[in-house]
Amino acid sequence: MTDHDLFKPDISKANDCPPLPEHASALDRMVYWLGIGLGSGLPRRAPGTWGTVGGLIIAIPLMSLGFIPFLILTILSCIFGIWICGRTSELMQGHDDPHIVWDEWSGIWITLLPFSYMGVATTNFWQDVFQELSIFAIVIAFILFRFFDIIKPPPIGWADKKVAGGLGIMLDDIIAGIMAAVLWVVVMFGVLL
Repeated sequence: MTDHDLFKPDISKANDCPPLPEHASALDRMVYWLGIGLGSGLPRRAPGTWGTVGGLIIAIPLMSLGFIPFLILTILSCIFGIWICGRTSELMQGHDDPHIVWDEWSGIWITLLPFSYMGVATTNFWQDVFQELSIFAIVIAFILFRFFDIIKPPPIGWADKKVAGGLGIMLDDIIAGIMAAVLWVVVMFGVLL
């Protein structure tokens, strides 16, 4: 089955999440749940936004591990995400179903990398992450990532339309995460200066 044979739902309408095939293996069940962001991609409307919220919630404790572990986990999420998103798409029998949100998880984690790097110097992550400036920084990261993921300016739109399979599902969100991270640094330097 090729990507051209798969159906892509209209994201402007509320859509039900395609069910997992009844006789799926244990591995496929695990991949499916990772693909839908442990359920954060299940809402009928705006599953990408809800998936990003889920990825953000998971990112906060992961960032408490320090920058290098968070960077490694983010890179691994992108690499394995190609397979996770591709296989989930096959299980759903549709290309890049909006309920597949592992790509949003990886994208918001990329966006948060500069924030995580800045947090390396802190001795009490859990106290610092709930300070006003940190909350502002996290909200700005979320808004910027969702902006780039929804608007899809070049080269994000190109990647979304031209690259197939799991790589295609992941690539536009990886690029959106990188663009959002760069703009996040600019915004935060503007706020701090």
